[in-house]
Amino acid sequence: MKIGITFDLRSWYLDRGFTMDETAEFDKQETVDAIDMAMKNLGFETDPIGNAFQLIEALAAGKKWDMVFNIAEGLYGDGRESLVPALLDQYRIPYVFSGPVIMGVSLNKHLAKLVVAAEGVPVSKGLLVHNPDDIDKINLDFPLFVKPVSEGTGKGITEKSLVSSKDELKEMVTWILEEFRQPALVEEYLPGREFTVGIVGSGLSSIAIGGMEVITAGNLPYSVEVKENYQNYCSYKALDNDIEDECKTVAVKAWNALGAVDAGRVDLKADKNGRICFIEANPLAGLNPVHSDLPILARMYGIEYQQLLEMIMKEAIKRTNSL
Repeated sequence: MKIGITFDLRSWYLDRGFTMDETAEFDKQETVDAIDMAMKNLGFETDPIGNAFQLIEALAAGKKWDMVFNIAEGLYGDGRESLVPALLDQYRIPYVFSGPVIMGVSLNKHLAKLVVAAEGVPVSKGLLVHNPDDIDKINLDFPLFVKPVSEGTGKGITEKSLVSSKDELKEMVTWILEEFRQPALVEEYLPGREFTVGIVGSGLSSIAIGGMEVITAGNLPYSVEVKENYQNYCSYKALDNDIEDECKTVAVKAWNALGAVDAGRVDLKADKNGRICFIEANPLAGLNPVHSDLPILARMYGIEYQQLLEMIMKEAIKRTNSL
């Protein structure tokens, strides 16, 4: 079975003049190499395809694969994570991880909250702000948390994201609108503990393989800077017994509400009453064997990287009937 691997290599874009911030979500060569080795260990023939530009060239040249292991994040727009799955759908090539609709909805944190809330999953109150003039219409209780609606890896989250006044709110919203050219998501702040839960499977076969509490120094927000320097700013610990069942139940319910498949993560936070609320879903979770949250939490529950990748492939093959 021939497995293609699609990915956005950070160095490829940096060599072409893109900035560190623009490429914050992209992968290092070590991640691609780890996935490639894991696939070979499972007996697959591998073909590292590269990013969407390289995939388009390969498809135009008539190349085919039995399945594609897709970790390509995309570059532009709120449908960027949907591009590779949509291309593969057009060519009827099966792939690992969620399709274009689920990728697009999940990347848009506002839409994702609406979907999971409709299924009874707890969320914080929030709304989108498209214009600074709309701030006066906001009827939410301070403190509030402000972030771009369609960014990943903590981009656009800073120490100023937590706001306590209209002036602070206007400053943060204006910055997001200008810097990211997308709406700002304004939410009532969830002051409790923060968690992330790993999911493997689809629909009724979805299971929470484990989870961890994210503890940041000085209660810093889990921003891109904190994530990239997590050894200095973060500590992670497996879910406490008193909270594990609730975290896993909320995560799986949100995962299935979105229709996500194969594997990923669901991020959660407790409200002022300790109730576990959905923050966002990550159907295209990072897979660096050392530094990414999903492999880190999997190891806490005795699932090493090779086993995690095997679990993901088994789910994808079963779902797509590729064998």
